[in-house]
Amino acid sequence: MPQMAPMYWLILFIMFLIMFYTMMNMIFFFFIKINNNKKSTFLKMKMKNYNKFI
Repeated sequence: MPQMAPMYWLILFIMFLIMFYTMMNMIFFFFIKINNNKKSTFLKMKMKNYNKFI
């Protein structure tokens, strides 16, 4: 195991980076974008209601 340490840890580190990148992409696209769309529609509805009061 220690004889092949540099290449082994390089491959392991690259695999970890790829997994981290994909997980962050999934979290971003499944949670933040959906929440932004819901918030934007909710704010538009609120703006319409406030305009009715004025």
